[in-house]
Amino acid sequence: MESNNNPALIEVADLVELKKTGEPVILDCRYSLADHDSGERNYRAGHIPDAHYACLHRDLSAPVQRYGGRHPMPSAAQFQDYARNLGVDSDTQVIVYDDNRLGFAARAWFLFFFFGHKKISILNGGLKAWLDAGEALDTSEPTRSRQGNFSAQPKENLLVHYETIKQNLGKAPWQLVDARDSQRFEGIEEPIDPIAGHIPTAINQPWQNITDKNNGKVKSIAELKSQFGNLEDGKPLLNYCGSGVTACVNFYAQYLAGRHDSLLYPGSWSDWCSRQ
Repeated sequence: MESNNNPALIEVADLVELKKTGEPVILDCRYSLADHDSGERNYRAGHIPDAHYACLHRDLSAPVQRYGGRHPMPSAAQFQDYARNLGVDSDTQVIVYDDNRLGFAARAWFLFFFFGHKKISILNGGLKAWLDAGEALDTSEPTRSRQGNFSAQPKENLLVHYETIKQNLGKAPWQLVDARDSQRFEGIEEPIDPIAGHIPTAINQPWQNITDKNNGKVKSIAELKSQFGNLEDGKPLLNYCGSGVTACVNFYAQYLAGRHDSLLYPGSWSDWCSRQ
């Protein structure tokens, strides 16, 4: 992205300056669905200085239940405690990053956004951009010396759940958007969930299309508007994926593109499967 005036997206140079003049809370969101401990191992081997590690299944999800999908959203109380333990106040600038083209950083961004935090940004290009800029990594963990005063105020209107979707198929006031890759969407392969395919009426917009495959940076606002701006004009876009994680990448891209009516099905395909 050649220029960035959106506070939801921050460049490496801006983060460097912010670290000099402010006290941002930085979260390293690296993770692997194939190896749940790899993100934390990589974090300990080297991360952006002063970054805390944010684990998808421990910090950015609630415990798995019978329904709700593989990565249920945390409750307001759980997330508020987590943010306060990081020292997050209502006016703290929070920066999140990963090494997977927003795949997990967008989940952290969405949670802060959903729970009402206004100063939340994703580092454009993630860890690769930091290293490409010649910036150093650190292996020490930041201390957590104080409790923040962050107050979680969930925007429940952003979420749509199974029962509502099921009841409105064929007459929905939204357009379902599936963020998974085309092979999974079309039911050709399904490496994770017990049933292949997609929710009826959904269209496919793979989350990887949001970023440049070479540098992991977010595409231009013009490209994002072209991708999402005219989808079912007049209808909100209801995003889902396998478990409500990478759907947040599409939600985030739509937000950058100026679509502020987007929605999320947090349980996503894994929740849908569990009820069939």
